[in-house]
Amino acid sequence: MAYLGNPKNTIEVLQKYQFHFQKRYGQNFLIDGNVLERIIAAAEITGEDCVLEIGPGIGTMTQYLAEAAREVAAVEIDRNLIPILEDTLSGYRNVTVINEDILNVDMEKLAREKNGGRPLKVVANLPYYITTPIVMKLFESQVPLKSVTLMVQKEVADRMQAGPGTKDYGALSLAVQYYASPRVVAHVPPNCFIPRPNVGSAVIRLTRYEEPPVPAEDEKKMFALIRASFRQRRKTLANGLGNAPELAVTRQQTAAALEKLGLSPEIRGEMLTLEQFARLSNLL
Repeated sequence: MAYLGNPKNTIEVLQKYQFHFQKRYGQNFLIDGNVLERIIAAAEITGEDCVLEIGPGIGTMTQYLAEAAREVAAVEIDRNLIPILEDTLSGYRNVTVINEDILNVDMEKLAREKNGGRPLKVVANLPYYITTPIVMKLFESQVPLKSVTLMVQKEVADRMQAGPGTKDYGALSLAVQYYASPRVVAHVPPNCFIPRPNVGSAVIRLTRYEEPPVPAEDEKKMFALIRASFRQRRKTLANGLGNAPELAVTRQQTAAALEKLGLSPEIRGEMLTLEQFARLSNLL
């Protein structure tokens, strides 16, 4: 069976099926066996695991996952790839391909049916434009997760692990760090893909916390507050939150809460830690 981590085999499959890349799906297929092995190692896939793969493409990483895991459920949105996947994965009995948009998949049901409700490991090669909605769906849904190992645009990986006071720090950093511990495990140059993307990529592993690291009485409220504070990044936090109609808090209320936390009323949102946002949210 032809391994697709080899560029020659990938090109042969694409030519055989006269496959045309869809820009709207952000398709870039990995063609580097070393990177594939690093992803499997970073995800710590074992023979006990059920893996949810998002965006298998032509099945390149799926082949590696199928050899390492007990079972793989691969969710692919592009129906033109389904016949190719049936071909490239025909040698594996432990792979189920689901032709669906991951945002519409009932992942709780999938975990129940495929893994008896035990935590899944997620592995994905995500296009830039859809990374945040998919990551947030994974964490906000009640699906049991052990870890999420992602190939994303390098700047998105930087944002996921950024800390307060840096230019990359924002709502995505805080959301990811509330649910999981992020760690970049590899940087991947454009020449590792067909077609070559215009930007560098990175593999990041998000290890799910059993309990969030900070106590937020109302998660939804805390995230609404975080989003509002980064929407007008250059404004003080008191002004930014006072201008957010969905929060219904005044500038004075925010300033009083900041004072209780020992923070200046002139502070900007980008200077607050996750813990300070949780405490501010609880006070407001």
